[in-house]
Amino acid sequence: MKHEMKNKTSAAHKKNPQLIDSLAHLLADTYHLYLKTQNFHWNVRGPHFFEYHKMFEEQYQQLADATDKIAERMRALREPAPASFSKFLQLTSLAEAGHNLSAKEMLEEALADHEAIAKTIAGLFEIAEECGDEVTLDLFIERKTEHDKTAWMLRSLLEAR
Repeated sequence: MKHEMKNKTSAAHKKNPQLIDSLAHLLADTYHLYLKTQNFHWNVRGPHFFEYHKMFEEQYQQLADATDKIAERMRALREPAPASFSKFLQLTSLAEAGHNLSAKEMLEEALADHEAIAKTIAGLFEIAEECGDEVTLDLFIERKTEHDKTAWMLRSLLEAR
């Protein structure tokens, strides 16, 4: 019985390269946003420096954890996770961070990226459902929830300014 289940699972995932592709693109977007957020953490300046410095640190730490979960999900599906800058740049849908941004511009750019990733993930639910992959669907839901929450917080900060 164990052997049957193993083969059934392997066959199901081999038939769904779109799911693996979706995970690879999500990994690239998440890693790209991680790097941008760490950049913002290092380079933020202005009267809200301490608040934003700490906030960006919390965000990039959360994104680092997310990249690990996404990559490990790919490995659990017996697929290699992309792991080079060149591959991430090829796969990501996010733009490079602007140079010498003000704190407000950093918040706006981070907000746009979190909203873009959340929108992308919403389109991935159906792929995971069609594959019958509840674990990946759960990961997509977790990631969308986190991006939606972060976007809400960034939007709230921008409205307060």
